Amino acid sequence: MVSINDVSKKAGVAKSTVSKVLNNYPFVSDETRKKVEKAVKELRYVPNSVAVSLSKKNFNKAALIIGGESQFQYAAEICLQYLSSAFKQSKKYNMDVITLFSEQFSKMLREDIINFFRAEHINCIILYGYSQVNKYLCEALNSDGFYIVMVDADFYSDRVSSVSINHKKAQYEVAKKTIEENDIHNIILYLAGKKDDNPIMLAKLKAMEELRKELGFQLIVKYTNYSEKKARELVLKYGKDAHIIICANDIMAIGSVFALTEMDIFRPVCGFDGILLTGYTQVAVNTVKQAYSEMSIQAFHELNRLLEGKLGRHKEMHYEVTTIRYMDIIR
Repeated sequence: MVSINDVSKKAGVAKSTVSKVLNNYPFVSDETRKKVEKAVKELRYVPNSVAVSLSKKNFNKAALIIGGESQFQYAAEICLQYLSSAFKQSKKYNMDVITLFSEQFSKMLREDIINFFRAEHINCIILYGYSQVNKYLCEALNSDGFYIVMVDADFYSDRVSSVSINHKKAQYEVAKKTIEENDIHNIILYLAGKKDDNPIMLAKLKAMEELRKELGFQLIVKYTNYSEKKARELVLKYGKDAHIIICANDIMAIGSVFALTEMDIFRPVCGFDGILLTGYTQVAVNTVKQAYSEMSIQAFHELNRLLEGKLGRHKEMHYEVTTIRYMDIIR
């Protein structure tokens, strides 16, 4: 019977290195990994399934990284849904997890971040909110040696999977619903997030541009940096002249509603994300409800696929265009 020692000799590496390759340990060079895999194939070596299972339990540790700024009022609601499902799934897959916030890496360079992950023996990462992390963390995540699932993104590669809704389609549908419910829509104020190349924000802007061409309204785009305070200021300045206000997330919609209340005028307001906090404006707000718990479950499923040696992919999740009203959320 072929043993791990035979594979070690044929590949010209230590037995511990063979074990790391068999268990998808992250910090093994591609060249070494190929040598071991070739030896395993030529010798037709079949590893002991129990030993592999025990090794995987030791080696597979996931960092759950929450992107964005933790002071955002809606963060707790979304994070709670993400993490409650994540902790349950980690037990299902016998995986150790550690929860981190992207802000923790704000003053760290790429190599510092990689060394931090190594010191914590992290080989798996689930990133919630890829579009809101700093560039050095993004660069670290693009390094070899990690199995990564990005939630709320659509990028994928050999060792990276992603999970998200179709943001462009969802923005188009919720905006069109809001417009069609109102007779007057000559001028629409769209409150976007950051003025950068964030793919999700660009997709939402493309959706609004398509609607503009289709329905022929004047589109005014203003950037808020996802801030409720900035949204309020912009609505106080431009809201009176607009017929409808459409926002890239619910927290901006909340700021918009209260600004309109201060001016003692009514304008339909549309949000995006489906957070219950929106209902406390006591104004009906159209929004896109995302299944955050299900996204987290799918993220662990994708991570398990990667650990099994399957290639990364993008998994599109379902969403619901809905209206949040105060009476719907009180218990």
